[in-house]
Amino acid sequence: MARADAFGSLSGGGYGPGRSRRGFKVGNRTQLEPSSFLALPSLRRQALTSGHLASNAWGSTSSIPHAIGRPPQPAHTLCTQEQYKFTATTSSSPSLPSPLPTLPSTMVAAAARANAVRLMSLTASQGCRGCGRSHAAAHSCTPGSHDHGHSHSRGLATPVDVPGPGNSKGDYAFEMAASTLRFGTGATREVGMDLVNMIKRLPAAEQKNAKIAVFTDRNIAKLPVMETVARSLQDNNLNYEVFDRVSVEPTDKSWTEAIDWARNAGVTHFLAVGGGSTMDTAKAANLLSCYPEADMMDFINAPVGKGTPINKQLKPLIAIPTTAGTGSETTGTAILDIPSMRFKTGIASRALKPTLGIVDTLNTATCPREVAIAAGLDVLFHSLESYTAVPYYERTPRPTNPINRPAYQGSNPVSDIFSKWALEQTVKYLPRIFKDPTGDEEARTQMLLASSTAGIGFGNAGVHLCHAGSYPISSLNKARAPEKQYFHPSYNKDVPLIPHGIAVSLTSPSVFDFTAPSDPERHRTAAAIFMGDRAEELRNVSDADIGKVLREEIQKFLDSIAVPRGLSQVGYTSSDIETLAKGMLPQRRVLDLAPVLVKDNQNEELDQLQGILEGAMRW
Repeated sequence: MARADAFGSLSGGGYGPGRSRRGFKVGNRTQLEPSSFLALPSLRRQALTSGHLASNAWGSTSSIPHAIGRPPQPAHTLCTQEQYKFTATTSSSPSLPSPLPTLPSTMVAAAARANAVRLMSLTASQGCRGCGRSHAAAHSCTPGSHDHGHSHSRGLATPVDVPGPGNSKGDYAFEMAASTLRFGTGATREVGMDLVNMIKRLPAAEQKNAKIAVFTDRNIAKLPVMETVARSLQDNNLNYEVFDRVSVEPTDKSWTEAIDWARNAGVTHFLAVGGGSTMDTAKAANLLSCYPEADMMDFINAPVGKGTPINKQLKPLIAIPTTAGTGSETTGTAILDIPSMRFKTGIASRALKPTLGIVDTLNTATCPREVAIAAGLDVLFHSLESYTAVPYYERTPRPTNPINRPAYQGSNPVSDIFSKWALEQTVKYLPRIFKDPTGDEEARTQMLLASSTAGIGFGNAGVHLCHAGSYPISSLNKARAPEKQYFHPSYNKDVPLIPHGIAVSLTSPSVFDFTAPSDPERHRTAAAIFMGDRAEELRNVSDADIGKVLREEIQKFLDSIAVPRGLSQVGYTSSDIETLAKGMLPQRRVLDLAPVLVKDNQNEELDQLQGILEGAMRW
């Protein structure tokens, strides 16, 4: 049953059992209300984010207080044992505001403290995705033991003695990491002072040789934001050099050029001014300049690359976004296209995240409508995919060393706060951007805030099928015959391009119809956000039909902002489906976070992916 939450919209609590598309029960999920984490008294919130939260941090581990209609339940039994402390680890970066300056007051509801306490009881209501039984009750659940005929565990390869919830083999901890963020109109002017402060942390003998690498592209280089940046650097007597050859939709070739430049420029600090392409290129250049003997494939995600862990401190990086889209100013992710392989991939590591993100509403004031919409679609599906990703306690293998815990871990109660709020803001404000992309200052401000907030959510929880599909969709477009290539309005008319946000959106109605059986209540919550005042209609919708409803609501939303209506409208046909699906298979870092998708039988997984793509061909 949906219910009203602190956001004022109908919200499914995520506690009820669901069933998968294959007909077996997939268990329960705990959803922390979006206001819960923010409503903690400051001292207790500090205890949570410091990474040490055990039973004595909150006193008794007896029944949790009754909250928003849910009966009392026992606290997380693992928290009563010292060796099984529940931990939520944060970045070592300076503290982030709580979480950003203009989050609505409804997120700090007085009743939410009880929900925050449920963070400790997270696994008390978690069910086994294979059999639907509660993890609170001891039971044996082994691969092949259920009537669905395949393992729902994900190839545990690194056994660890400490059991997870209900002795499960999934991970037993999650981490939250994000860059320090500064959000405000005119904040770009402070960047020179920030760099001076960073340089002062160098040994005295090295400070005089400090040099800033400024990354941007040739379009941004002509805009007022670069004038502001240059003035700030010059006013603070900083030595800097500009690399303005960043490619929109960067490739391994453009990355190599940027990396070679950074290695030879003798820089000590990095500054990225632009969209996701610029920030991601700067991250890669920073990384490889710190590993002068390494190749980018050493760090690119497996199985495409080696996925080598980053085990050294990188140089300071400040990111100044000029679009409300990627959230790259908050994340440890960098994406590139490898044309020879006909798909995109990337590097994901907490070590990549910028030291500071400066989010300034002045920097999106001239963004064209089509660019703003494509970027905003990325925010939309960062939010929705991370909110519906498999929970962290289902992800395997469990790392034997915390450095190997992936940046994309699966959803958790804290990432849910950011992802759900960003989804609500995007649904509210992106249509206003479509109507008035430069004049509606409130909409631009809130979309920038949603972009960064979604970045915190998906940067820790991850994304899944929409993004997995977007990589071959974007890349294959460039390899097709000229008459079949797609050129998006307001971008370079000489370069075939399906912008990333557009590519992500094309499969989205089909994707969430497919994933809905994994957690009907969570998908019901998403549908309620899209429906707004019509959300009461969901009371008459069964769990079996919630995927269809969400599909229709996403389609209506995309139609309202003139998004191409499926793969066929960007030139793909049914004959391309197998190639696109095979291009999705190497995207393990995101596919492994997709609910319902079969992971242990590649033929069956490929069939499922082809079915999703077929359903995305036209709306």
